[in-house]
Amino acid sequence: MMIAGKAQRQPVAIIGSGPVGMITALGLAHYGIPAVIYEDDTSLSLDTKAGTILTRTLEVLHRYGAVRNVLSKSLRVEEIGEIDRRTQKSTFPVFLDTLSEETRYPFVINMPQHHLEPILSEEIKRSGLIETKMGHRLEGYEDKGDHVELTIRNADGVLKTQAAFVLACDGGRSTVRELMGIQVDGHSLPVKYSLVDLEVDLDTANPRDYPYLSYFADPEEWMILVRHPHCWRFLYPMKEGVEEPTEEELKEKSLRFIGEVDNVKVINKVTYRVHHRVATQWRSNRVFLMGDAAHLITPMWALGLNTGVLDASNLPWRLTWFLRGWADESILDGYEREQKPLAVHGSGEMAEAARRSMEKRSDGTAAMSDSNWQNAYTRTMLGVKLDVVGTTNWSMVARAERPASIAGDRLPDYLVHTPQGEQARIHDVCSGKFTALYFCDARRRLAIPQTRSPALQHYQVSRYDAPLDSGLRDCSLLDPGNALAKRMGVALNTLVLVRPDEHIAAIVPIDGDPEQAARIYCEITGRMPVCEGLSQ
Repeated sequence: MMIAGKAQRQPVAIIGSGPVGMITALGLAHYGIPAVIYEDDTSLSLDTKAGTILTRTLEVLHRYGAVRNVLSKSLRVEEIGEIDRRTQKSTFPVFLDTLSEETRYPFVINMPQHHLEPILSEEIKRSGLIETKMGHRLEGYEDKGDHVELTIRNADGVLKTQAAFVLACDGGRSTVRELMGIQVDGHSLPVKYSLVDLEVDLDTANPRDYPYLSYFADPEEWMILVRHPHCWRFLYPMKEGVEEPTEEELKEKSLRFIGEVDNVKVINKVTYRVHHRVATQWRSNRVFLMGDAAHLITPMWALGLNTGVLDASNLPWRLTWFLRGWADESILDGYEREQKPLAVHGSGEMAEAARRSMEKRSDGTAAMSDSNWQNAYTRTMLGVKLDVVGTTNWSMVARAERPASIAGDRLPDYLVHTPQGEQARIHDVCSGKFTALYFCDARRRLAIPQTRSPALQHYQVSRYDAPLDSGLRDCSLLDPGNALAKRMGVALNTLVLVRPDEHIAAIVPIDGDPEQAARIYCEITGRMPVCEGLSQ
């Protein structure tokens, strides 16, 4: 059934107030689309869950205006440690400072999920476009073609409401997925993980000098060590059939890894199953699955939550473009096409490679390289390449050091200089729109469209500044030394079209037609970009 494409007055309904649901709501608010979050629980979760947020997630939070307070309350980590448990020697650390040109965040951060959620909740309150309704459980929905009618139960009874779309961010046991009748493929592993948070001083009283994110490899029993702002977290695999360990047993196990220390206190523990399960279908007309509702991924290398944030990066701009009339329905199909392979094959296979590496198995290095840069690019999720044109050409692993950019790659976030003479990261220049970047010699006064559009903008990028009398100064970016052009491997007279999510939609030679970028935009969206003020 085709869905209606007219502008909607109803908000987008998000089912579930976990991190993926809240980040998705912030993404919609970033584009000016109102949303309502419905959460069954009456308060945010206090469960011990995800603990490391990767660089690509930080970039998404920055795009949505929510990164500052997250960073202020987190622990930034520039080295990912790889340690042999038996010798306690560093074997193959990954240093993230090598990414300083690629991103403004050449690090990952450690922050437990129950600390992250209140920060996101405060950002939602400040947005002015998002309403959160706690204690509201979805009981059913009916897709009407041009909107969705929801049946919600709260403490006062049952209410009916309408939404433009429904986004299921309600976890691995998703009510929405069940109502959709969608099956889940995959398996649950026989192994379980045990996690314990210890209050202990490993910095001064008992100095160990472990990197604040360390992977202790061992064929018998490996361990992941995470330094949080308030504690140290230890994560272990449990052998099949073994009973859940007690707090004292987990404390003793931890001491066997790090040695005897003073003043140790257990402040939290949890045991959970390990899954690799992906929904067979992610969309039914106006209802979409996201995060754990779409894919349950083993949280190795922090791939669980961070894979869900990739969903929250991809879908909001698509919904916005459709609701604004800047794209036809086909724009919505790209979400599942691009994100599902990352969950089925990408994150799942990387997690398995990580587990094999932790067990010191010879087949455990498929996602690793001899290059620190490649490993850093992969482990931070900056190397995610999306299948933007339906050719099944996608990847989550950097296969070369500083490779030339192709369609689907994330745009390297290099520094450029704006028409106003300010230094800026290119992601900020591209924020909120499709952006046509014309790599050229600014002295030759390239024909660039001068019309303004809320959906598509144009900039020439050159090592030469645009003269004030050229008429092109306001749409020119200075790229000293052609640094960005060299990093991307693009020659002069190349057009690079960048999507609102900072992924490259196309790289083609400039053909001299001022409408070239608009034609490519139309191929992607099914609509020509409109001038500012004609469509809102």
